[in-house]
Amino acid sequence: MIAVTGATGQLGRLVIDALLKTVNPREIVALVRDPLKDRDLSTKGVVVRKADYNQPETLRSALVGIQRLLLISSSEVGQRKAQHRAVIEAAKSSGVQLLAYTSLLHADSSTLGLAVEHRDTEQALAESGLNYVLLRNGWYSENYTASVPPAVEHGSILGSAQLGRISSAAREDYADAAAVVLTGEGQAGKVYELAGDESYSLSELAVEVGKQSGKTVVYNDLPQEQYKAALIGMGLPEGFAVLLADSDAAAAKGDLFDDSRQLSQLLGRPTTPIAQSVSAALKH
Repeated sequence: MIAVTGATGQLGRLVIDALLKTVNPREIVALVRDPLKDRDLSTKGVVVRKADYNQPETLRSALVGIQRLLLISSSEVGQRKAQHRAVIEAAKSSGVQLLAYTSLLHADSSTLGLAVEHRDTEQALAESGLNYVLLRNGWYSENYTASVPPAVEHGSILGSAQLGRISSAAREDYADAAAVVLTGEGQAGKVYELAGDESYSLSELAVEVGKQSGKTVVYNDLPQEQYKAALIGMGLPEGFAVLLADSDAAAAKGDLFDDSRQLSQLLGRPTTPIAQSVSAALKH
């Protein structure tokens, strides 16, 4: 039995879809906060169990009989430390044989604010005695392509990444890689630095958006605080604006770059080019 936490999230759903290509649905367990809300997963034949990061007792019962577990990092930045440790404890007491964790690219050295909680989870795993594998995911292309339509409308992409190069990949690439690891053998103890095959600067992204849209789109680089203020002005919650501005500042230092191609090696195919992700964003 293979279980996936956060199975109704954007990454979780894609992982379930990837697993369904090679695994019997009855051997896949989708762990969700509210099973009644997520009937579409059970219509695919997947087993759906309640598992709330903030209710440890639900985690223990949800993991009964699970051999392999994908712990997708919680979306609640700032609460991940306790939440992830609760899952690790439950996995231990339930006899999970392999835990795969979606960490962050170069988590051990990254200057991203996001890296702190990932490092804590990696340490908790190291101390747990569990067999585990780290999927250190790089940036999702969707983190940038979500803002492609407004960029076309306003003629500019805002950021504070300077000339930093970003090795992003599509969310589906990371989901497919997780499925490969969950269904493969000999994964315990491995650390994968996962990122796109090709890298780009935000100036190059603006050129690509302009080329595909037929409009003039330029990259407007701002100091980190100004970029944060601009994001808040666009209606983003302050916490999310801080996270994005911090991530761009880290990109300027090279923290979103990786050229090891471990993701495409794991997939057995190239990662999704940024041009393809831009094209998809323009169609929506």
